[in-house]
Amino acid sequence: MGHKIAVLPGDGIGSEITEQAVRVLRALDLDLEIQTAPVGGAAYDAMEHPLPPSTLELAKKSSAVLFGAVGDWKYDSLPRELRPEQAILGLRKAMGLFANLRPAILYPQLANASSLKPEVVSGLNILIVRELTGDIYFGQPRGVREVADGPFKGERQGFDTMHYAESEVRRIAHVGFQAARKRSQKLCSVDKSNVLETSQFWRDIMIDVAREYPDVQLSHMYVDNAAMQLVRAPKEFDVIVTGNLFGDILSDEAAMLTGSIGMLPSASLNASNQGLYEPSHGSAPDIAGKNIANPLATILSAAMLLRYSLGATAQADRIEAAVQAVLELGLRTADIFEAGTRKVSTSEMGDAVLKALK
Repeated sequence: MGHKIAVLPGDGIGSEITEQAVRVLRALDLDLEIQTAPVGGAAYDAMEHPLPPSTLELAKKSSAVLFGAVGDWKYDSLPRELRPEQAILGLRKAMGLFANLRPAILYPQLANASSLKPEVVSGLNILIVRELTGDIYFGQPRGVREVADGPFKGERQGFDTMHYAESEVRRIAHVGFQAARKRSQKLCSVDKSNVLETSQFWRDIMIDVAREYPDVQLSHMYVDNAAMQLVRAPKEFDVIVTGNLFGDILSDEAAMLTGSIGMLPSASLNASNQGLYEPSHGSAPDIAGKNIANPLATILSAAMLLRYSLGATAQADRIEAAVQAVLELGLRTADIFEAGTRKVSTSEMGDAVLKALK
C-alpha cells in the first residue's frame, strides 16, 4: 500500500526548494502518492486564509507533510490570525506535532563555512529535541490589558503565560531519552529552573523519567549557559531536550555553527510518527524566483520523512549519501560558496543530487 505525502510549498523560495525534494522522492523505488496544496501567504491570496480547511484535511490524512516555508513582509499588516506564520502553528496543533527534531551537523566539506574555527566545530553532530505544542507560545491567558493598580496603574501591559502539563513534559522527555539511547547515551536538559517555576517543574520530571533510562547520562544546564557553551564548546553536546521557547532560540544558534542554515532539515512528529518535515530556514522572499536558494535542507528533510514516518531507512541513507557526494564534488549554492568550489543554482543542485542518487 502506498503512502500519501502532502507537499505544502508555501511562500518565497518554498516552491523552488520543495520542487527539488519532490524530484528526489520520485526518483526512489517507493509507492508514493504526492499531492500539493497552498499554505501561508499563497493560501491567503487564493483562499483568504493561511491554512484553508482543504489543506489541513490533506495534511491530516497524509502519512507525512513536506513543508517549504511561509512568510513575506507584504503580509505583516494582516491581523495576526491571518498571517502566514499561523499556518505552521495551526498544523502543529491540529496534527499534535509535539516533538521537533533539529539536527545540527557540520559536513566535513563545509568546515570553513562556519563562523567558528574549524577545530571548534569539526565533527559537530548535535540533535536538538524541542517540545513544540506547549510553553509560552500557546499558554493562556495572553494579550494586552490595562493595569488596574500598582506602580503601572493605568498603563497598557502585554502578557503571556508559560506553563506545561506533566504529560507534555513526560512525552518529550521520552523522545529525548530514546534519541540519546540510539546515539552516544548523553542527554542534556536545558531549562531556567533558577528563576522559573515552570522550569523547575520540567527538571523534576526529567529526573523522574531518567529512572527508566539508566543507560543514558542525564545532565542539566540553564539556557543562558547553554547558549554560551554552544559557541564555546559545541561538541560537548550530543542530544539536547528543551521547551518550546528555549528550543526555538537554541536550535537557530546551533544551525549557524554548521556554516549555513540552508543545510539543516527538521522533523516535527506526533505520537504516531506522522510528521511535518521542513528546512530550518525561512521563506527568503528577497531571493524568491531567482533559482539561487539552497535546496539541500529540504532534500535532507525528505530523507528524515522517509526515516521517521515511512520507516524507509535505506532510501533515507541513499539521499544523505547523495548530498555528501555532491558536496564532495565541490558544488555549492550561493550561501555555502567559497573559493575553490563551483557555484550552482537551485535546480542544478537538484540535478546533481539526482545524479549522485542514481
